[in-house]
Amino acid sequence: MTQEQIRLAETKTKEIDWQRFGPYLSERQWGTVREDYSANGDAWNYVTHEMARSYAYRWGEEGIGGISDHRQLLCFSVALWNGQDRVLKERLFGLTNNQGNHGEDVKECYYYLDSTPTHSYMKMLYKYPQREFPYVEVRDENMRRTRQHPEFELMDTGIFNDGRYFDVFIEYAKAGPEDILIKITAHNRGSEEASLHVLPQLWFRNTWAWGHDDYKPQLSTSAPGVVQIDERELGRYKLYCDQAPDLLFCDNSTNGAKLYGLDPDGHYFKDGVNDYLIDGDTAALNPAQKGTKVAAHYPLTLGPDEAYTVRLRLSKERQESPFEDFENLFALRQHEADEFYHCIQQEIKDPDARNVQRQAFAGMMWSKQFYYYDVTQWLDGDPAVLTPPVERLKGRNSTWRHLYNADIISMPDKWEYPWYAAWDLAFHCISLAMIDSQFAKSQLRLLTRDWYMHPNGQLPAYEWALGDVNPPVHAWATWRVYQMDQKQNGGEGDTAFLESVFHRLTLNFTWWVNRKDRHDHNIFEGGFLGLDNIGVFDRSAPLPTGGYIEQADGTSWMAMYALNLMRMALELAKTSPVYQDIASKFFEHFLYIAEAMTKVGDEAFNLWDEEDEFFYDVLHTPDDQRVKLKVRSIVGLIPLFAVEVLDEELLESMPDFTRRLKWFLENRPHLAELVSRWQEPGKGERHLLSLLRSHRMKKLLQRMLDEGEFLADYGIRALSRHHLDHPYVYRTLEADFTVKYVPGESESSLFGGNSNWRGPIWFPINYLLIESLQRFYFYYDDSFQVEYPTGSGEMHSLKEVAGALSQRLTRLFLRNAEGKRPAMGDNPLLQHDPHFRDYLWFHEYFHGESGCGLGAIHQTGWTGLIAKLLQPNGKDQ
Repeated sequence: MTQEQIRLAETKTKEIDWQRFGPYLSERQWGTVREDYSANGDAWNYVTHEMARSYAYRWGEEGIGGISDHRQLLCFSVALWNGQDRVLKERLFGLTNNQGNHGEDVKECYYYLDSTPTHSYMKMLYKYPQREFPYVEVRDENMRRTRQHPEFELMDTGIFNDGRYFDVFIEYAKAGPEDILIKITAHNRGSEEASLHVLPQLWFRNTWAWGHDDYKPQLSTSAPGVVQIDERELGRYKLYCDQAPDLLFCDNSTNGAKLYGLDPDGHYFKDGVNDYLIDGDTAALNPAQKGTKVAAHYPLTLGPDEAYTVRLRLSKERQESPFEDFENLFALRQHEADEFYHCIQQEIKDPDARNVQRQAFAGMMWSKQFYYYDVTQWLDGDPAVLTPPVERLKGRNSTWRHLYNADIISMPDKWEYPWYAAWDLAFHCISLAMIDSQFAKSQLRLLTRDWYMHPNGQLPAYEWALGDVNPPVHAWATWRVYQMDQKQNGGEGDTAFLESVFHRLTLNFTWWVNRKDRHDHNIFEGGFLGLDNIGVFDRSAPLPTGGYIEQADGTSWMAMYALNLMRMALELAKTSPVYQDIASKFFEHFLYIAEAMTKVGDEAFNLWDEEDEFFYDVLHTPDDQRVKLKVRSIVGLIPLFAVEVLDEELLESMPDFTRRLKWFLENRPHLAELVSRWQEPGKGERHLLSLLRSHRMKKLLQRMLDEGEFLADYGIRALSRHHLDHPYVYRTLEADFTVKYVPGESESSLFGGNSNWRGPIWFPINYLLIESLQRFYFYYDDSFQVEYPTGSGEMHSLKEVAGALSQRLTRLFLRNAEGKRPAMGDNPLLQHDPHFRDYLWFHEYFHGESGCGLGAIHQTGWTGLIAKLLQPNGKDQ
């Protein structure tokens, strides 16, 4: 075992908690639902970026390259000042939803470069301009642009073009679980001397101002360059600052005088360091050298290409010579990180591919965040502050009073989405399980806990609308993580984990059946389901036509869900035969859904269109008409996901399940006929359960693998390119509703807010398509061939097609023959500059033609699946 694997084992057994401290600090707390106490739910404007430096947050903290303990009582991050900016660079800047022409977006340049699962070593890079940061230019230009224009990014201002910026590397190495070495290395990339103020900051989350507990922890000076930290739960720590810099103390408290015109009353506030440094306000700091926030001040002057390293040590143990063994410990942890990832990557021969995968893992690790949200307390307000407006009591999330979250959770990213999303998290866990299956399992279990899951069985979606409906992929992720963990443990499966999640998901499955199958026809609505800019209507809102939509994707997700739960039950039945009965129940659910979705000759319910040979949503109008909404989108490909293969050996070991299954097929022959080739054993006496017979599957694949429709150079598009020249139009007396293929950001404002997401190429659906093709191949073997690409005349097995699709996706990030990474677009700095070209962003989605990354630049969550695709032959770790 490597040293990192030993640390993971110690953490798992709770022998030593190596994950007590980690990158759990958010990158944006302003503009979140948790901090919004407005009457109308206007989170973006209740606490703004401009207010953030003076406003003490209620529910969490933010910073650049920061860390905290697992309850976020004590926080550390890096602040910077170039002598030009009008505010201290303490937090990342970005646009609100209304300021961005394609929705909210971070407007900074930073990269996650490395992290082990226990965070024994971590590294990130922040690029800080030497000229005044163009806050106003970036905001105003984006507000001037329309949806027909691309976003205006920080790179587009040209502020990095002549090298007048600092590369600020932030690194951490743990000497022990509560002994953390910190390096902040600033490089002047310009050709002239430049000044930089480096301000490592330490502070307590404000837990004392709300009227529940007035205990106030304290930071103070105990020696030159040493901060003493006293907190009743954490105990006593010390922050040792090399070279004994000036220590600037204030309090993490709201500056009511500045924000609301209140009497300052002789207090020190959160913006004290900012006001002292930028405005020269010496009264903003506490001369008594104590408080709840402190910054160590390192004023630097760096010559051309010169670098300087600031060193600190945060330790619970008394350090007589804190920096004596500093460099050796850092080098050791870096070596151990290399050793750990060498084991993970030993089958990857291409150095570029190893770099891409390691940075993808780094993004997954850095995107952990402490997330705190008590809905009851948030709705009712706190005793020591004004009572919230009464409108909130019936507003956002008011039916989720049971929800109490205070955990480390994997985020989609920590700026644009600094809150968990249920189905994003499911995809995260696939990549997480490759390096820390224990954490992946804990994440999947977490969302099914009583204090997350609604009493009615619904999983929470995300804080903007906890009651929104996400695709039910939790069971799929649970089963996959179980398999990966089982393989890593020599074939021994964690059935306790599987069983605990399975029981909770049966409640969630029941919620779907009771709430989303309006007429008990096994046709599901679902609503939004994450596909907000490829449909005719906004499915999360009342339809302008009235009526409702019978969803091809919602129904397909449920068929997949039933098969996932069936397979989990069969696994549990190996040690507890009672699960055979439960497995047969989910088998029957699958059959009834298959019947409803594919009924031949009954157009009243059939979601399959015989003329186009494709699946479509069906609009059920108020006058009881059913109209197929003939948009060729991934909605019609999702039926491919509902596939499972059972081998004869498994069936023979499950006599009760097999007996019930055979009885059902014999006595319900009309259902048996719907199951793809059930009566025909495949390779090795395997049996296939699928929504698709071979004919329909070939027809779907014919469209999916057509470069004029879904198949792009870099994956499968979310919307067929056919709609570029042939837009789909649904006409009503009041308006026409049009869907047209747009390769980049959405040009439609129909869905409101950030409707650019779910763009043409996105990883979750592509990954599931690849997995499904592999499952079909497991049954068919090489005997089943399809034309790839459509029209090429070249026939391939489904395994070969899956591999080819995987290669198209990985080409987004790997250097091509011209030395370019398609995902990084046309910017010459990103493609060729030695200080940019090997650093990666893992975007939210990708342009359907060029492959350029779009949306959130650090959506390492589901795009982190690239780490799995880069593993040769898709092998699990």
